[in-house]
Amino acid sequence: MQKLYYEDAYKKFFTAEITAVIEKENTFHIELDQTYFYPEGGGQPSDTGFIEDSPISFVYESDGHIYHVTDKKPIKIHKTKCTLNWERRFDYMQQHLGQHILSACFLELFNAHTVGFHLGEESITIDIDSVLGASMIQKAEIFANDIIFDNIPVETLYPSKSELKKLPLKKPLPQTRSPLRLVKIGDLDLNPCCGTHPRSTLEVQALKINKWEKYKGGMRVYFLCGKRAINDYFAKSSFVLSLSSSLKCSEKDALIKIEKLTQDFDKLSSENRKLKSEVADYEVQNLLLNSEKIQHVQIVKALYDHVDPKYITLLASKLTDSKDVIVLFGINSGDIANLIFMCSKDLKKMHMGNLLKDTMTLIDGKGGGSYFSAQGGGKDTANLSSAIDYALMKIKQSLSK
Repeated sequence: MQKLYYEDAYKKFFTAEITAVIEKENTFHIELDQTYFYPEGGGQPSDTGFIEDSPISFVYESDGHIYHVTDKKPIKIHKTKCTLNWERRFDYMQQHLGQHILSACFLELFNAHTVGFHLGEESITIDIDSVLGASMIQKAEIFANDIIFDNIPVETLYPSKSELKKLPLKKPLPQTRSPLRLVKIGDLDLNPCCGTHPRSTLEVQALKINKWEKYKGGMRVYFLCGKRAINDYFAKSSFVLSLSSSLKCSEKDALIKIEKLTQDFDKLSSENRKLKSEVADYEVQNLLLNSEKIQHVQIVKALYDHVDPKYITLLASKLTDSKDVIVLFGINSGDIANLIFMCSKDLKKMHMGNLLKDTMTLIDGKGGGSYFSAQGGGKDTANLSSAIDYALMKIKQSLSK
């Protein structure tokens, strides 16, 4: 098997002989006499494409053999036409070389070593062994883009053992029986790598760090290269234009406008909470006046439709601040039936959590709580009134003992 992707990473079409087809779990694993399809390895996902009209979804290497996986058995064996998904191949070439560049920049500027690397279809990350500040990360990003713009040739070396001893390698070499393959980016970086890369740094086009976070004593850095970075810029530019249009301000004033709106919202929310609390005080008095009294205990029960559960909970809390009060509230939210049971702290004849669990079976729901407060929800909104009546009956039974 000739690994031609190392000889020409830009090859999009080629012909080959099919030397073996192995069937496994309704898929066919095709071996060719030569291939430009890159098998998954070195942190880089595999190529995809076609062998004749058989779609290749995955390529892997096992025991020196490269297999191309498809769900359609090939008919033609000799001089088969093979087509790579070039957009995917070149994207991974850009991302992979971008990783080499960014890792080298972190090492050069801050002696921060890359200890992890993930290249996916949508995201790419490196893990470094140091914790860096925002200004340092920005400095590495600027340096990386300067390297890209410098159009530095990317070389592939297969050094002999004697040549290897003279090379300025900055990290331990992997243990391998295959000839060691090194990727060299001018004087910036020289590292072992089995992936595919563009011919020069300029083909990476651009590198943008999107996010970073602390990770295992170091940092995880998220970034995009090439077409991914450009598409990300277009998407964010479109978002900013839409946002500034909605806010009726310029792009540079959008953040100021958002901060002002946030302050106004917080002020109105505070005022709203205060008003709700005042309204609740009046409603509490009305509910107590119309409550049912059993012995010395006032039982307040009510059903609400499409009301904020937080407000109803506030009502229940205010009611049970008084002595000898039990609250049985139900809320019909359309598709959910909610129950809120509470009692004053001086009442110990009823356990609200146990009462709720018993009642929940009537509305096909779940819930729980403490001795004095319990809440839950269920699917059977039609049975909500019956559930409240059942809870009231249980309370009357308990109080009459």
